[in-house]
Amino acid sequence: MDQKVWIDGIGWLGSVCVVAAYFSVSYDRFRMSPFLYQLLNAAGSLCLIVNTAYYRAYPSASVNIIWLGIALMALLRNRVKTKVKS
Repeated sequence: MDQKVWIDGIGWLGSVCVVAAYFSVSYDRFRMSPFLYQLLNAAGSLCLIVNTAYYRAYPSASVNIIWLGIALMALLRNRVKTKVKS
């Protein structure tokens, strides 16, 4: 398989992760923990960064870098809160 096919697959996987997280929160269809929600956002945005950087879509890559940062900070904050409560 050539590189473009892999990059496209990574991009589609990222899209599915981000949309699944957003859908679950917006419509309360799946009982998703905040950790899983942020993990899906982080994984999805990381995949989309790879895809958009490959295609030199730098504005989209920038948004996904910010999205990843937000998700990682939320995961870190959640972990700190969990440790404090223990």
